[in-house]
Amino acid sequence: MKKAIALLAVLVMVASILTAGGSGESGSSSSGELSFGTGGDQGTYYGFGSVLAQRISSETDTKVTAVVSNGSQDNIEMMDMGYYQLGFVQSDVMSYAYDGTNLFEGNPIADFSTIGALYMEQVQIVTLNPNIKTVADLKGKTVSIGSSGSGVYYNAIDVLGAYGLTEDDITPTYQSFGDSVDALQDGKIDAAFVVAGAPTVAVSTLASSRDVHLVSIDDEHIDALIASSPYYSAYTIGSSVYGTDEDCQTVAIAAVVIARDDVSDDAAYDVISTIFNDREAIAASHNKGNELDLAFASSITNVPYHPGAAAYYAEQGITVPVK
Repeated sequence: MKKAIALLAVLVMVASILTAGGSGESGSSSSGELSFGTGGDQGTYYGFGSVLAQRISSETDTKVTAVVSNGSQDNIEMMDMGYYQLGFVQSDVMSYAYDGTNLFEGNPIADFSTIGALYMEQVQIVTLNPNIKTVADLKGKTVSIGSSGSGVYYNAIDVLGAYGLTEDDITPTYQSFGDSVDALQDGKIDAAFVVAGAPTVAVSTLASSRDVHLVSIDDEHIDALIASSPYYSAYTIGSSVYGTDEDCQTVAIAAVVIARDDVSDDAAYDVISTIFNDREAIAASHNKGNELDLAFASSITNVPYHPGAAAYYAEQGITVPVK
């Protein structure tokens, strides 16, 4: 079994290299053929990333292929090794990598730049149990808190911590969005943390057959969370998103597209200019296109922007930090 898993990992890497233009080295970046690390196939990263990749490829000389991945940390690490040239990342995980903290403690990765922040990712605490009304009610429950060491894991730890809870106060499981939903459906877990743009495919699928409930975070704990971790913002998920009984008050982080530093200026320009010049067409294919906003896209301050992206923002009268 271990040999089979290892062989599969090698085949995935080889496929990634081939889609990137035949090489994991910087030469593939300048060729205008870019692999775009997204996320799981039931998450927003992959769905929206595929739309963006298709649009950029059809409208410019830069060809982008969206690749299913394990999300933010995996994307940064695979980019660092040269297998991906673009990646979707949570803004907090991006900071961890750049500063060498949490997931990247003692091992900073800083050979990437910001392309743009595209939308907010909500911390969604999903349950089928109507008696779980607050985060405090998760104590003693079996809760999926994301893959071990993932961005979702740290978001879950942050939220639990705001309520004075730790990993030891719950029975944790470490599952992807899709596996978490399956476990909820089968009654194997009581709740799951899902950090992705709402609506998220996995949660929508569950809501189509079951009465889904989202656990809210109250104002006091949101304020405490933002004070300790300022990359969070307050956010409300409307009841119409999943057909819940009421709106859900929670926190969110930014979903950011980043690029390797050796991606050509022209390619980086093609990526961000297409995203904003073709907003209407993109929104017609994926609802996250409706959230695209230049001011938000150019608001990242902790990781400098790629010069090619900065050139586009400059044309719009916006100055962003560059390396």
